[in-house]
Amino acid sequence: MKHNKGWLALAIMVLIVVVDQVIKIVVKTTMPLCDKKEVFSWFYIYFIENNGMAYGMTFINKLVLSLFRLVAVGAISYYIACISSKPGTKTGFVVTLAMITAGALGNVIDCMFYGLCFTESTPFSIAEWTTFGNGYESFLHGKVVDMFYFPIIQTTWPDWVPWVGGDEFIFFSPIFNFADAAISVGVVWVLLFYRKELSEIPIFSNGKDKDKDNGNANGNANGNANGNGN
Repeated sequence: MKHNKGWLALAIMVLIVVVDQVIKIVVKTTMPLCDKKEVFSWFYIYFIENNGMAYGMTFINKLVLSLFRLVAVGAISYYIACISSKPGTKTGFVVTLAMITAGALGNVIDCMFYGLCFTESTPFSIAEWTTFGNGYESFLHGKVVDMFYFPIIQTTWPDWVPWVGGDEFIFFSPIFNFADAAISVGVVWVLLFYRKELSEIPIFSNGKDKDKDNGNANGNANGNANGNGN
């Protein structure tokens, strides 16, 4: 069973990355930038690109973000490999970590290779495959492809609401991709059901472990001192 968890994690990661990349490549090579196709009144395929994190957020330098993603993918993958062989590791916890890792990897592939493999997407032209290295950007500077848009509620703020009165209100307005969805589901799943396992990851538990060890050491020292005194 312990090996099955590792293989399960690998299978989930491969599946998520393949599905994510197929969707992105199809969108990028068949739609101009900012093109929007209605699937339902509350669901659109809306092609955009971004330099940032999940859901188009941007607050870190592009190169730093890409390198951070690579390190994170490597670190979490190594951790999954370690815990998969330990008895008592919950399969669901391994699955959630695999989803998060695969999502991060799916987006970092865009950053690593899309700028090298494709011509630039614009509102007036559709991207095409090109000779490797002759694309629109350099290594690690490619743009992340997003396409899922769910404007479930579209209305207008009442005029009496301060600052936003009369403005358009859309829920849910962020545009995201399959990799973003995998990350979000994985994170929510971990926080809801695996907080105990999360707290045992060394990066989160060092302080507690040190305090516990110090407490045990102090207790042993006091016990020894009392015993010697008697």
